Amino acid sequence: MIGTDHNGPGSYVVGQLGQSLDGRVALPSGESKYISGPHALDHVHQLRADVEAVIVGVGTVLADDPLLTVRRVAGRSPARVVIDPSGRLPPEALCLVDDGVRRLVVRRSDAKSVKSLPVGVELVLVDPPAPGAPVSPAAILRELHARGLSRILVEGGPRTLSTFLDAGCLDRFHLVVSPVILGSGRPGLDLAPIAGLADALRPATRVHVFPDGDVLFDCDLRRRAGDAASPETRHDDAEPIIPPSDATAAAHALRAAG
Repeated sequence: MIGTDHNGPGSYVVGQLGQSLDGRVALPSGESKYISGPHALDHVHQLRADVEAVIVGVGTVLADDPLLTVRRVAGRSPARVVIDPSGRLPPEALCLVDDGVRRLVVRRSDAKSVKSLPVGVELVLVDPPAPGAPVSPAAILRELHARGLSRILVEGGPRTLSTFLDAGCLDRFHLVVSPVILGSGRPGLDLAPIAGLADALRPATRVHVFPDGDVLFDCDLRRRAGDAASPETRHDDAEPIIPPSDATAAAHALRAAG
């Protein structure tokens, strides 16, 4: 998986997840706001500002009804993409509000009894690889690329992130671990089983500690830990990520200015 050109030329896909020390993203009740602290939230908004589109699954919309806009830092809000294979997305969802930003909904081409979408929302139909099979993340990315969206943030939820990670469709993964122990609740990632530790992903990783104690693991899934960077794997001109310390400073300056 690491080091493959799975997303095509010019594409760059980063995933992000915030979790507790014990790997949870929500309590059994579903409560999750906020496990991550303000610095990590600033970083998420900077990621949104640095990409062309942000992806979430329909489960995240049904649970949290997120805006998916850029508010905590300066920058333009990206296109909002909801993966809704069976057409469950309510048309009144906040992410579908017409604010001048592109809104796209991904559905299976064979979906039946789907809910209607507001005017202006782009419908992206994707053929499943087989009847009853889930939609392929690679197919979704190809459809978005064909629509001019190549720099992508996969923001949630855990199932969507796990699916993209399992499929080898993330170039980079930002995992924020907060110093809190929930003890029970929903796990952050649920990947396909591996035969042994030799098969585990060990990406080249940089670590940044935020002032409030949250820790960002910036994982480069194109490189294994210990591999020397090469022109083929660096993709410096494609990186949508600014250093987290800069993102935090910019957000604080923006809020201080009112």
